[in-house]
Amino acid sequence: MKRREFIALAGCTAAGWPLAARAQQSALPVVGFLRPSRAEEFGHLVAAVRQGLRESGYTNDKVVIETRWANGQTERLPKLAAELVTLKVAAIVASLDAALAAKKATETIPIIFVTGVDPVAAGLVSSINRPGGNMTGVSFYGVSSYWQTA
Repeated sequence: MKRREFIALAGCTAAGWPLAARAQQSALPVVGFLRPSRAEEFGHLVAAVRQGLRESGYTNDKVVIETRWANGQTERLPKLAAELVTLKVAAIVASLDAALAAKKATETIPIIFVTGVDPVAAGLVSSINRPGGNMTGVSFYGVSSYWQTA
């Protein structure tokens, strides 16, 4: 390789480094949204998640929500959860069945669940006050239990 060719190659490579670094920094975080239901029935929940993110400063230009719907076929949840893991989402928002599938798919990506049952009995977390692992969420177990016994 001649000296001029080497200098040109080195110059182009050095000039490209800042562009590559900027491209990596501009990638938006992706939040996975996983449900066993149909989008037509529960699409409003995506809007609620988006509103919560917006209220926390994550506007549409700062975060992407990647949705996966099983359309009533819960056996599809493991595959859909694996897709979100492959996308390297920052977190997964899921209902009970979807959260269980996501828990099997990853031990590192945070999973935020919402359920109306006891998350310990369901196998989501090891305890209420110390969930452990990558699981966290909200359970309406206390409220529903109260009304069932009252």
